[in-house]
Amino acid sequence: MKTIHEQLLHIRQYKKIGLMTHVVIGFPTIEMTERIVMEMAEAGVDFIELQIPFSDPLADGPTIMMANDVALQNGVTLQDCFACMNRLSKKVNIPLLFMAYYQSVFHVGADEFCRQAREVGAQGLIIPDIPIDEEFHEHFIESCEKYGLHHIRLLSPSSTHVRLKLNAAVQNGFVYCTSRNGITGADNALSSSLKDYLTLVKKYIHVPVAVGFGISQPTQIAALVGNAEIAVVGSAVIDRIVKEGVESVPKYINHLLSEVR
Repeated sequence: MKTIHEQLLHIRQYKKIGLMTHVVIGFPTIEMTERIVMEMAEAGVDFIELQIPFSDPLADGPTIMMANDVALQNGVTLQDCFACMNRLSKKVNIPLLFMAYYQSVFHVGADEFCRQAREVGAQGLIIPDIPIDEEFHEHFIESCEKYGLHHIRLLSPSSTHVRLKLNAAVQNGFVYCTSRNGITGADNALSSSLKDYLTLVKKYIHVPVAVGFGISQPTQIAALVGNAEIAVVGSAVIDRIVKEGVESVPKYINHLLSEVR
């Protein structure tokens, strides 16, 4: 499996922009999750977030909330998620990351969560509700670094200069910028102020930038070229599964990759 650093170098050499997609482990089923991830990897996706289902996904909109509900109704546990990551990390050649809410980390402790995540093949963690201010108490970043995991920092248009500086001090791998304030969900257009926001981010951040929330079309990916290194598509994939079935995913990914390539 390529490391995050190797994949970023690959994107820089061969593509205009990278693509990261998102699945919720256990939606529609764990077996289907694994099939979808493998098909995405085969289609040419650069990174995939595997979300650990949670009952109160506060950064997520209706689509991903629904997928979390289905996964939990299917009885998916944290250990099921580790097992799923373990199987997939042995089958695909692209970096896989866990996306989760901090309760899942807190449940077993930051050190133990990071140890297990690394052991099963995760290369990074995206935890949107653990602000850097909590590091003194939680030692989350410390645990990530202990086990060689990238801790992907989240930034939003409401991030102040102070917050940008704080996150810049611990930047690694890449940072995840939300294209708007609020929750996830596919949209038809990106904010007109997005370019200015990303320009500000890059005054402080010197690792690649991923942009997510609202991206669902090749034209939106095209608009990010030159302003970000990675486009993130999440809700739109799940919407496609709901409307057209799992079989529609490879065609949709290839549609998106038409711009990436």
